[in-house]
Amino acid sequence: MSKESRFLSREGRSNLVLIGVQRHFYTDVYHSWLRSPWRVGIAALTALYLGLNCLFAAAYLAVGGVANLRPGSFADAFFFSVQTIATIGYGHMVPVSVAANVLVTIESLVGLLGVAMATGLMLAKFARPTARVLWSNVTVVAPYEGTNALMFRVANQRGNQVVEAQVRVTMLISETTAEGSPIRRNIDLHLLRSVSTVFALSWTVVHPLTRDSPLVTHTREQLRKGRAEIVASLVGLDDAFNQTIHSRHVWDMDEIRWNARFVDIMGPLPDGRQGVDYTRFHDVFPIENPAERVGTA
Repeated sequence: MSKESRFLSREGRSNLVLIGVQRHFYTDVYHSWLRSPWRVGIAALTALYLGLNCLFAAAYLAVGGVANLRPGSFADAFFFSVQTIATIGYGHMVPVSVAANVLVTIESLVGLLGVAMATGLMLAKFARPTARVLWSNVTVVAPYEGTNALMFRVANQRGNQVVEAQVRVTMLISETTAEGSPIRRNIDLHLLRSVSTVFALSWTVVHPLTRDSPLVTHTREQLRKGRAEIVASLVGLDDAFNQTIHSRHVWDMDEIRWNARFVDIMGPLPDGRQGVDYTRFHDVFPIENPAERVGTA
């Protein structure tokens, strides 16, 4: 299934095109700032800083009244603005007119407010707790504890512990109601274990294919026709920040491996300790024994 045909991205973000609703960075600046990558945030602050200094440099050239500022030199005006907004004050160029002093006063105030706001924004972004959760690229369907089950892996990539981690899994599928209306149905998938007391290593989440499971009540063709997607959400308490963190992942029907198992990634090390090989986290192998294979209906 192509990216364009998915309702949700792998990270759980909507791929739908919103008509009649306008969303821009500046309509919710603080929210956009917190969600933006660091490189984007630093680039935005740098562009704003340079833009403000260019604006004030043009104003100094327009009003004049700055001693030792070469006539028409934008570079001199720009660096004088940098010295003013950062309160450096080297003293080579100084305002000597009333208009220049008023402009310096305004720029100094803008600089103080800017430093305060930038400090708060950087601190909020730096202190925002984020989850580094690794989800398996695929899910598998295979026999498990005497029944068939849908399984996927999830792991904590940080060295900390996530306390009382809870996983919830649902299936989104397009269907038609009894009245003939199209609907994107949300079906909860029952899990064998939905809570991990201490989420520190790898966790294999298991959904038994009972008779009321949508993977049993629907054929594979129906699932594909309904553009079914499996959505998993993990919520837990980060023991370092003492704050709630969350992560989501979405698999479409092409990312389900029928009659396959995950490769074992845990084993003893030469020194006797147990290790986890995350380089094989996404690896699966097919089930060769016909007696163990899940039906292909």
